[in-house]
Amino acid sequence: MALPKPLLIVLLTGLGFLPCEAQSLPASEILGKSIRHHDPNGVWGRYRGSFAVLLETPGEAPRTSKIRMDQPASRFRLEMTRGEVAKVYELAGDSCSLQYNGTPQFSEEIANKHRLTCDAARMYKNYYSFLYGLPMKLRDPGTHLSPEAQRVTFHGKSYWVVEVRYDPEVGKDLWHFYFNPDTFALEAYQFYHDKALNDGEYILLEGEHPVGGMLLPKNRSWYTNLEDKFLGTDILQDF
Repeated sequence: MALPKPLLIVLLTGLGFLPCEAQSLPASEILGKSIRHHDPNGVWGRYRGSFAVLLETPGEAPRTSKIRMDQPASRFRLEMTRGEVAKVYELAGDSCSLQYNGTPQFSEEIANKHRLTCDAARMYKNYYSFLYGLPMKLRDPGTHLSPEAQRVTFHGKSYWVVEVRYDPEVGKDLWHFYFNPDTFALEAYQFYHDKALNDGEYILLEGEHPVGGMLLPKNRSWYTNLEDKFLGTDILQDF
């Protein structure tokens, strides 16, 4: 008597004749597929263009950041506006220029109050390049992926997760990156300063927006790991 097909599959799988759904894969394979999803033409690293990010934070006025990048020329310009305050940070190679409400002349008090310094300009360049260069930035020097990606459930969804550590001079946090198991899109990530304390934050990504031939996350919502407190949402826009 022939066995029903579903029962036959169960029996053969249990005996090892049919493969079960993989619970681990090489992390480099997952990352490669994700990069092909987000940056199929290899734009990142030679990107010249602009985009805007609207930050909505509970209890605060929205902040708009207009970002221009010319990666081959090592140029970066950030126009940041919140309420009646408009700041400009601009880097061109090793040179730096700053503006406050349309003028490069401002007091030390204003510079301290509004973080209007060249160190802040470099920090913002690294910040926006890292966030909007993911997952491509996971191939940067000093980045160490776990050998295997694991299948996990994170906030009710199934993902491939890749654990990432960095050389001390690059970064000290531990990161987890979560990839859609079907499309390999990067859909969430999480970092800890000290995992034993469950500190740090997690970030949920929703939607995709075309930028210069890449597909980047449209909405990026931030939460604390410990309290599960909502911190704000970055919304990617054209400008």
